[in-house]
Amino acid sequence: MPRFAANISMLFTEHEFLDRFDAARRAGFGAVEFLFPYEFAPDEVAKAKADAGVETVLFNMPPGDWQAGERGLAAVPGREAAFAEALETAAGWAEVLESPRVHVLAGIPGAAAEATGEAEAVYVANLKHAAARLGERHVSIEPINRRDIPGFFLNRQDDAHRIRAAVGAETVRVQMDLYHCQIVEGDVATRLRDYLPGGGVGHMQIAGVPGRHEPSVGEMYYPYLFKTIDELGYEGWIGCEYRPRAGTVEGLGWAKAYGIG
Repeated sequence: MPRFAANISMLFTEHEFLDRFDAARRAGFGAVEFLFPYEFAPDEVAKAKADAGVETVLFNMPPGDWQAGERGLAAVPGREAAFAEALETAAGWAEVLESPRVHVLAGIPGAAAEATGEAEAVYVANLKHAAARLGERHVSIEPINRRDIPGFFLNRQDDAHRIRAAVGAETVRVQMDLYHCQIVEGDVATRLRDYLPGGGVGHMQIAGVPGRHEPSVGEMYYPYLFKTIDELGYEGWIGCEYRPRAGTVEGLGWAKAYGIG
């Protein structure tokens, strides 16, 4: 049976952030993930997690200057020093939160850096640095569609696995978000069969397409995909990274069959 983690940057926003850990637990989630927790102190977040009795399974490392349009630093030439600083911040947070993985966002390097191959070379080098710094923790890399983030460097599953091989570190794993996969590639069940065997996928996420609402809304039939995921032997977490249409708990009908809601 799938194991679901609540993305509390998107779910339970009816509550203040530090109260969302308990809200997720009361709804039946045993784990949470989130995007950028850096407006709080690490100890505050760790206490909220411990008090609620949930695991933290994923968070994002700092993305750079969000207001200036940065959406990650790992594949951006000229931002290596900023990447190293952000990595140190994320490593400290991962230790305090006991998170087994950190999402390292590729970012938006620009067309010229992509065309020359400079962006990929920087990306591979930064991921090697991240793998060495984070030790046994997973370095998650996520293909993201360019409709949501125009110009984002990493978009396809095959490219993610090719880059993972180029880095050559066992702890670098692909974060397979089925929402992004459907928008970019489609044929999601085949992509699952292509990439879940072998262990290269370390984390998964879900949302309905096209609106990024509950997985019960839109063009994807998730009960079939969940059955496929089980048949393929995936035992990791599946992050619920979607925008509820009208309240988090009210939209959890899709999850009742899995003991949530």
